[in-house]
Amino acid sequence: MGCCGDEEDDSFPLHQPLTTTADHRTSVVTSTVDTISPMNSNFAALICHDTLRLIFEKLPIADLARAACVCRIWCTIASDRDILTASFKAPWRLYDVVGNPSSGSFWRDNRLSKFAISHRISRGDSVASLAVKYDVQVMEVKRLNNMMSDHGIYSRERLLIPVSNADILIDNTCYIELDLYAKREVAVLYLEGAPDSKNLGCSSSKVTSNEGKKRIFESIRRSMQVDDGTALYYLSVSNGDPRAALSEFSEDVKWERQASLA
Repeated sequence: MGCCGDEEDDSFPLHQPLTTTADHRTSVVTSTVDTISPMNSNFAALICHDTLRLIFEKLPIADLARAACVCRIWCTIASDRDILTASFKAPWRLYDVVGNPSSGSFWRDNRLSKFAISHRISRGDSVASLAVKYDVQVMEVKRLNNMMSDHGIYSRERLLIPVSNADILIDNTCYIELDLYAKREVAVLYLEGAPDSKNLGCSSSKVTSNEGKKRIFESIRRSMQVDDGTALYYLSVSNGDPRAALSEFSEDVKWERQASLA
């Protein structure tokens, strides 16, 4: 007998929790929906090459690098040269990017610092005058070209100049080059013509002529403020590397000063 005089309905167990229609619908949906993943073969869109290409063609370069880490299929499509080139040049509205980088990591970064202007050294040029001409800082020029002093300009045929105004890249072609002095791979813009085809993909500043070697020697001698024999000695012990020669010379000068004070 119930509290109101009605008979209890024994067919409804009091210990069973109530389940609403909404709760039942949610549980059904949860149990039937598969997790969307490129590893899930039931979700064909994520492993369809044509679909992935349409998606990846709209991704910025940083997202392409992330997509390449998901699975083998994604990596293959995200590493496609046409897709990488289009994504690399899109923010700067470049006409084209020519050349093959030595490493695939080149494509992971397309910030403005990845680009440089090639300036051929002529009589009367100095780091300061070039900084004024291209509206950049002197230290930026030195840092990009891996220079320790202003004298380093005399041993080179060209300098790389940082790009300060992105508008200069619009509708232009850049060339992927590994610069010997800068010791980095950059997308180089030539304001006057184009580089020799033999220089693409390698250093356009590579010293192969006797004239270039002579310019390096003169620069080392002036930087050290020594005679020809001393400069030649330090170049020989450093296997022709100007930076190593100057470093070796500095260490010897430091040792001589310490020895004289002892």
